[in-house]
Amino acid sequence: MSEVMLILDRVTVEVGQFVLSEFSLEIAEGECVALMGPSGCGKTTLMETVCGLRSGMTGGRILLDGVEIAGLPPGARGIGLVPQDVALFPTLTVREQLEFGPRLHGWDVGEVRERAEGLAEDLGLDELLDRVPQGLSGGEARRVALGRALALKPRLLCLDEALTGLDEERHDEVLQVIRKMIEREGVTALHVTHSKKEAEAIADRVVVME
Repeated sequence: MSEVMLILDRVTVEVGQFVLSEFSLEIAEGECVALMGPSGCGKTTLMETVCGLRSGMTGGRILLDGVEIAGLPPGARGIGLVPQDVALFPTLTVREQLEFGPRLHGWDVGEVRERAEGLAEDLGLDELLDRVPQGLSGGEARRVALGRALALKPRLLCLDEALTGLDEERHDEVLQVIRKMIEREGVTALHVTHSKKEAEAIADRVVVME
């Protein structure tokens, strides 16, 4: 039986008048969980809280691989995030996007290059390494964002409506890439989505928030 990787224990978050109250969830190591629910129920608020991008947590615990992370800054949590708006660095090439995290964390130069080129090959970005984000297609930009999120070999990968805005062909293509990379990297994943089709295609388990 797999170890539990992520534990959300009665997490309560207050954002203005909105309160996400005592939400609990456990995700096993290597499991991909899709989080669904109506707009405004708190899916993105919860994910941003887990990633350390949202203040306002007033109760509960967040344990990642047995470590309480609620008080840690985002970069120290061991989490990779692919946000809905992709948020690539506008002036960095694809290679630099993939190398950004490992360089920031002091990896050896050879390790940084090897990791970036390995991800580029797996994600089909080999021919785009010297390109900047302007001019990339929506599918290409999301593959770069996925590679950047995976570059530091995170313990948890968070995907926040990461396929929004893609046409059907690109949507299905990137969805297959995400599923392949989750399996290849052996990473635990939490995927926020409105799409039941998407959830069923990518997730081992679907959790619906009310």
